[in-house]
Amino acid sequence: MKEEKHGIAAANQLHSDPLTWVEKYADYLYRFAMSRLRDEEVARDLVQDTFLAALQQLDRFEGNSSEKTWLAAILKKKIADFYRKQTSGGLKEIRHSEFEQQDFFDAENGHWNAAHAPQAFGLETYNPLLVKELGNILTSCLKKLPPLWFSVFSMKHVDDCASEKICVDLKLTDANFWVIMHRTKLNLRACLQKHWN
Repeated sequence: MKEEKHGIAAANQLHSDPLTWVEKYADYLYRFAMSRLRDEEVARDLVQDTFLAALQQLDRFEGNSSEKTWLAAILKKKIADFYRKQTSGGLKEIRHSEFEQQDFFDAENGHWNAAHAPQAFGLETYNPLLVKELGNILTSCLKKLPPLWFSVFSMKHVDDCASEKICVDLKLTDANFWVIMHRTKLNLRACLQKHWN
């Protein structure tokens, strides 16, 4: 039995060549990390950590997926760990945000206050230049979010993670998750309307 397992591990290692990982996958993994993080240095560090973890787990690579997919899965776990570390003090952020934006809605009927009501963005027809400009503004607005909010929003809308998984990964209650999502969307909308003419 041991010989059979050793034979499988050796065959898998033949399919996976760590010496080519950096050349083949570093740029892809870096772009992947940067699309989910806000810091180039952190993205580089997590890609390096991914290669190191993959090297340590090489005997577990069964070849059921491509090297690229396997490395991306390891990187996703590294990013989730990074997000989890960013959540320290997150409940303070939630409580603080309650006071910051309490004037968005009318306390009696729950409708938007006139000063904060959503406005049209003016993208009724497709214009690639306007879409690119709006994308740049959105990226800038995302960078201004508190780390916990950015983590939750990125996991939900970039990584398309289920709400339950985000709560488990970031150790949030269901109520905290929905408060963060709501506040994040309010902040992004306010930022977009402020900077989009």
